[in-house]
Amino acid sequence: MTYTNKRVKLASRPVGLPQSANLEFDEVAVPALTDGQLLIKISFISLDPAMRGWMNAGRSYIKPIEVGEVFRAGTAGQVVESKNPAFAVGDYVTGNLGVQQYAVVGPGATDPRSPEYLVKVDTSLAPLEAYLATLGMPGLTAYFGLLDTGQPQPGDTVVVSGAAGAVGSVVGQIAKLKGCRVVGIVGDQAKADYCLNVLGFDACVNYKTENVRSGLRAACPEGIDVYFDNVGGEILDFVLEQIRFKARIVICGAISQYNNTTPVKGPSNYLSLLVNRARMEGIVVFDNAANYAAAAREMAGWLREGKLHMPKVQVEHGLENFLPALLKLFSGENFGKLVLAP
Repeated sequence: MTYTNKRVKLASRPVGLPQSANLEFDEVAVPALTDGQLLIKISFISLDPAMRGWMNAGRSYIKPIEVGEVFRAGTAGQVVESKNPAFAVGDYVTGNLGVQQYAVVGPGATDPRSPEYLVKVDTSLAPLEAYLATLGMPGLTAYFGLLDTGQPQPGDTVVVSGAAGAVGSVVGQIAKLKGCRVVGIVGDQAKADYCLNVLGFDACVNYKTENVRSGLRAACPEGIDVYFDNVGGEILDFVLEQIRFKARIVICGAISQYNNTTPVKGPSNYLSLLVNRARMEGIVVFDNAANYAAAAREMAGWLREGKLHMPKVQVEHGLENFLPALLKLFSGENFGKLVLAP
């Protein structure tokens, strides 16, 4: 059987918000497989704020997408042809296969050190898209960022921004499991209600309708022990005003700053770290690759026991809608984990 593959490639590097001119769409024939290869039909493409940073040239925690390359993305899909004995037709897998409809993967599919590495997933335990959310990179980011870097203790007050998102919603739930008081920062009342009534947060601050500084004081009367930051900007400054002695600030992302055309706004209240002998540390989930399996097993156990909620997943459709869907991350229009079905 012959297949035609539609792809999205980076055409040029954006300044500010990405535009349609920064992307190129093409259509190519899928080549016949050779020994060791397999063909994946991509079902879901993960849309993440980090994608904006990957469009920029320059040094970062991961090499940028080169102009002319298929856009990098985490994906979930199904094997439709295989000449690799480790994978059978019908297997469901996740991997970094890019913004396209099909992907040919070579022998590196079985090598955890290879960019082609694929992970088989069991859709009888959770829907396929969940493996791009709680049981995928967002969930693992929350797990390692909070537990290893944030080091929450029973009774701590944990604040998380982007609290209804793919990472933030898991951070809050794990913090509750560890006996903490959890306060979310969101930009929509429906998201606040979800965090409070479904996820079990203790309080939420809506930055679009409330004064964040006073809202945090009311929600955290004894101060903040752990802050898991997904947004950066002035919200980080408001938190730094209210941290406690030996507080831990986990820098996961700064979505408020990704599309700046002026220099990134750093924290002006950083001396609070000195006064409170606090720590602020950046985290990248890839640093924990050796422990992914153990973390995923623990979180799957929490899901089975009803201690962790399945993610709220928002599915957009069509490769042609890749850019409008991606931009929802930066306007706050997404709710939960955002994925694209090509």
